[in-house]
Amino acid sequence: MMLSIFPIDLPIADPVLKFLIILLIILFIPILSGKIKIPHLLGMIIAGVIIGPNGLNLLARDSSIIVSGTAGLLYIMFLAGLEIGMNDFRKNAGKSTILGLYGFVISMAAGTFTGIYILNFSVLTSVLMASMFASHTLITYPIVSRLGIGKSRAVNISVGSTLITDILALLVLAVVVGLTTGEVNYNFWMKLSLSFAAFSFIIIFLFPLIARWFFKRYQDNVSQYIFVLAIVFSGAVLSQIAGIEAIIGAFLAGLALNRLIPRTSPLMNRIEFVGNAIFIPFFLIGVGMLIDYRAFSSRETLKVAFVMSVIAIGAKYIAAWLTQKNFNYSKDERKLIFGLTNPRAAATLAIVLVGYNIITGYNIHNEPIRLFNDSVLNGTIIMILVTCTIASFATQKSAQNIALSEQTDDEPPVINERILIPVSNPYNIDELVNLSTIIKSKYNRDGLVALNIINTENTEPDSEKKARKLLEKARIAAAATDIEIKTLLRYDLSLVNCITNIIKEHNITDLILGLHVKGGISDTFLGNITEGILTKSNVATYIYHPFQPISTIKRHFVIVPENAEYEIGFPFWLSKIWNMGMNTGARILFNSSEKTIKLFKDICMKHPIETGFNIFNDWDDISILNKEIRNDDNVIIVLSRKDLLSYQAAMSKIPLYLNTYFQKQNFLLIYPSQSTASTEEKVDLANPSLLKTIEQIDTIGKTIANIFRKE
Repeated sequence: MMLSIFPIDLPIADPVLKFLIILLIILFIPILSGKIKIPHLLGMIIAGVIIGPNGLNLLARDSSIIVSGTAGLLYIMFLAGLEIGMNDFRKNAGKSTILGLYGFVISMAAGTFTGIYILNFSVLTSVLMASMFASHTLITYPIVSRLGIGKSRAVNISVGSTLITDILALLVLAVVVGLTTGEVNYNFWMKLSLSFAAFSFIIIFLFPLIARWFFKRYQDNVSQYIFVLAIVFSGAVLSQIAGIEAIIGAFLAGLALNRLIPRTSPLMNRIEFVGNAIFIPFFLIGVGMLIDYRAFSSRETLKVAFVMSVIAIGAKYIAAWLTQKNFNYSKDERKLIFGLTNPRAAATLAIVLVGYNIITGYNIHNEPIRLFNDSVLNGTIIMILVTCTIASFATQKSAQNIALSEQTDDEPPVINERILIPVSNPYNIDELVNLSTIIKSKYNRDGLVALNIINTENTEPDSEKKARKLLEKARIAAAATDIEIKTLLRYDLSLVNCITNIIKEHNITDLILGLHVKGGISDTFLGNITEGILTKSNVATYIYHPFQPISTIKRHFVIVPENAEYEIGFPFWLSKIWNMGMNTGARILFNSSEKTIKLFKDICMKHPIETGFNIFNDWDDISILNKEIRNDDNVIIVLSRKDLLSYQAAMSKIPLYLNTYFQKQNFLLIYPSQSTASTEEKVDLANPSLLKTIEQIDTIGKTIANIFRKE
């Protein structure tokens, strides 16, 4: 009787048992793949072959698998657009275009020639088949993402080339379909051009406006994640309405949200986690279910599959080789480009299914004559398996080599970074932690410390309970970004003494203090900070007023005093600004003296982020900058301790300036550290000869090289 609970009819129809089988595959395939030394992505595809309708027939490739798999495919394309470094993307746009054109032109030429003269297909069939060779799917992208080299130049141009090749391949599909129906005319081209331009405009320009509005007003984790999914599928639907495959819309949606979802944010962590745990494995298993091993028994199918696989792989390899030679890339970078651009899945499946369903006539037996026959259909499925298999190995090996080379390059000593966040206000804890995760070094995995101080004169019976709730809130906020934060609870009569003692006890390098969102900064507060913490410690101190989520900031407006580069803490706070630019994608606009601006430009040439520069010297009339500052700017003002090289008497007016103009604006005050990374000894900055230029100072020179090394 118990056996009746579990149906034995195949394929399994019980939804609970189906989902359990897929979960077990997702759980154990990475483990088994690691033991037999194959990429786990390939393991997922093979598992789909085994359990699918053409294998053991445990599961049918029904609507649930198709829906989940489609979501997984769109997820891959969305992640590729979301994780790409926008500054590098723009910088490498030309190289991406060249790689995309190489892959398209070579594949189209070789595929068309092969179809006509080797496989004896018609011209239309040969051209449409060649478009399958030209397209590619970033099915191996999760490998490079997991190894942390998603920003490397080889990955960047490969991702960018996907947009070129797939749009051109799908354009060929649209033209072939039009030719078979006799609709390729002026109206056809006009409609296609206008619809493509309209959907691109909506995604690239309107989606970010909608997303920024939503993220400002809704902080709920679940709502934000569902909103992101809605954006992805909205982009995909708009793409289909425009007559372009949905994957293009998903990729553009990722580019549209790129600046609004920082790489170290809780939302990004959730997006990557759910995608890698559920959606992407479903897609890979679904691809495996398409493969029919019985197709190997047909000589015609084997011939077509062999020719298709050789031409498809060869064309992409030649494109990668030419790209390597053109841009002087390494062999591992060439292999990585090949590994990323070789797999076929999404656009290829769309093209082959459309070609298979186009009927060009009927034979004497009244059977339909299709543009793609059964041999091409089955050969395409085999080609998908072959290209994905070879690409998985190529990507895994080359990505590991590149990741290893980045780790073993000669590097200056890693900075001992520890960030202290005193928490007392439940309304700004999340934003203080978010700021900390955005500005911290990527190598800092456990260097965040949250502190709550209970005044010893506080007689409230539940004061400790409230304090622990605040610390737990900070711990949860950090855990959402997969970062561990240490929590401290202290009793003390003096806030300043307690903080300075913690700084010494825990070797703190950076202190982040938060202001109430609805409050300003008072002369008393700034005075206490200056006379207290700043005079008793040398650490970099940041005073943050988070009026809106930092992810919605369009631009960081940085005001830097003259001679700031001569202070020992210069490279440390500057690295935090650079991390803001890299992790949020927001533009950094520097306002400083001509000499300091020149230094910023020199650094930006070697370590590019999106920047702007404006000459500014008159701190006595700092309000002149107000006309340059926008609502979605984060105003960052670099200050200085009294009597140091970059100190300006007008800095005492900053509280009045902020309260007058920026009550409803994000702002961040920075007091640079006055110690090296390895010692708490104060440096005599009164003698400029000690610090003529940054390049002449060994400690700071190493620090800058370490901070700004290629991510």
